[in-house]
Amino acid sequence: MAKADLISLNGRISDMSGGGVYHIALDNGVAVKARLCGKMKKFNIKVVVGDSVEVSISPYDSTHGLITMRHKNLR
Repeated sequence: MAKADLISLNGRISDMSGGGVYHIALDNGVAVKARLCGKMKKFNIKVVVGDSVEVSISPYDSTHGLITMRHKNLR
């Protein structure tokens, strides 16, 4: 599947499970499970509960996705 075919949505990490699986509550109210994308693993970018992230979801399976970007939280 091409990268252009993925659906990008914003959400917030609500829970972390074992094996690198994150539970994400999207802005539209849907909950999905997601993993970190390869670039985030390569450059050792960490995400924790409460971070706002961008998730790429396949149009074929809307329950799983990839975390492609972590947004900076302004405090």
